[in-house]
Amino acid sequence: MDFYGVNSLRENNAGWSLLRAQNAPLAITFFIAAFTGPNARNLGRQQLVDALDDVLFGLRDSFGDDSYPRSAADYLDDWAAPERAWLRKYYVTGQDEPRYDLTPAAESALRWVESLQGRDFVATQSRLTSIFAVLKQLVQRSETDPDERLAELQRQRDDIDAEMQRIREGHIAVMSAPEALDHFQQLTALARDLLADFREVEQNFRKLDRQVREQIATWDGTQGELLASIFANQQDISSSLQGRTFQGFWDYLMSPRLRTELSDLLQRATQIDALAKLDNIHTVANLHQDWLPAVEQTQTTVRQLSQQMRRLLDDKVFLENKRIMQLIRSIESGALETRGQPAPGTFMHVPAPAVEVALPFERPLYEPSRRMLVDDAIVTADDSGVDAAALFSQFHVDSARLVAQIDAVLADTDQASLADITTSYPLSQGLAEIVAYYQLATESQWATINPDSTDQLFWTLPDGSIREATIDQIIFVRPT
Repeated sequence: MDFYGVNSLRENNAGWSLLRAQNAPLAITFFIAAFTGPNARNLGRQQLVDALDDVLFGLRDSFGDDSYPRSAADYLDDWAAPERAWLRKYYVTGQDEPRYDLTPAAESALRWVESLQGRDFVATQSRLTSIFAVLKQLVQRSETDPDERLAELQRQRDDIDAEMQRIREGHIAVMSAPEALDHFQQLTALARDLLADFREVEQNFRKLDRQVREQIATWDGTQGELLASIFANQQDISSSLQGRTFQGFWDYLMSPRLRTELSDLLQRATQIDALAKLDNIHTVANLHQDWLPAVEQTQTTVRQLSQQMRRLLDDKVFLENKRIMQLIRSIESGALETRGQPAPGTFMHVPAPAVEVALPFERPLYEPSRRMLVDDAIVTADDSGVDAAALFSQFHVDSARLVAQIDAVLADTDQASLADITTSYPLSQGLAEIVAYYQLATESQWATINPDSTDQLFWTLPDGSIREATIDQIIFVRPT
């Protein structure tokens, strides 16, 4: 970043202007108390006015009534003005009261001010552990050599076996109190960074929304070209690094199994003895509850973008149809005015009618109908050997049960073949159950059918006999 870039930030960045403002101490302390401290978003105007009135009352009692002479509502309107842009003021559908939220620039300024205060305990070990974990995952998941991947998995298995053996022998290594505090601070810092990222992602989607509205309002070309341009912009956002990582986080958070695992881990973290006496330990158990509203609001912004685009396009179509109807009405009015005064000269040329000539010999000769012999003899079928009970012994293969069996096997491994699944959960409905597995594999993006390899499946009939089927190998992979 050069001199001109820094100077541009100094003049135009909302976070920098917050730090330079005369009432910066009031604004920053209030923003921390109302938004970043409790991890709150989308607060109503009256709630913020009441909270700011209490803050102003205490400051005026200490520094005099002239220290902050304006009302709380005036301060909120000033902070949300476009030239400040420290707060975002907006309205929710169906509500008359405006809502407020921090802008990403203001939140960045708050985090920088908080970092100036210093910390009694700085997390270093957990950061190093996180760096190693991320670096290992980056290298291992990018490795394309199967031998290297298998060797790394074997090393991990050996480490796990050694750890299990030490536990069986009674040597249980427990994290010390400083280590637990170190990891706890790292956890809370990452959680706050994640909430800050949501605000920035949402702001980027709102920028796209404004660009789309401006483009539709000023468009002079055809609707097809307009739609192609809009869809290209949406595709750019969805396929960008930010869009793909946000969608991956949303899919991860929406998984019932992962949400249950996350809730269990957070609840167990609050029961650690080394962390039980911390004042903010209760915030750990509610981390996912803070994420869900923030992610849902970002998704709502994306939905509103599509709805607004549809609404604007409908308005454009309505205006075009209205123009067409006006032209039709003008043509009809002109025709009615000239009805009694026909135009001089030839109005229209109509070709003379022509006579169609058909010769008698062109008609086909008469062909008498032929009688058809029908064999109507009725033969009585011998159905004495047919078992009619087979019509009433039908059964239904529950696909939900098969999916649950697949998930149960994949809970302990990254991938499993259909033979592995039927080993844990034997076939009970024969070929019909195998066909149902085939259908699940063809409809799932996490399954692969390998025609170059086969598996042997076995099941037992009610009479005790064993049946065998040779099928193409089906491999199910745990969703990432």
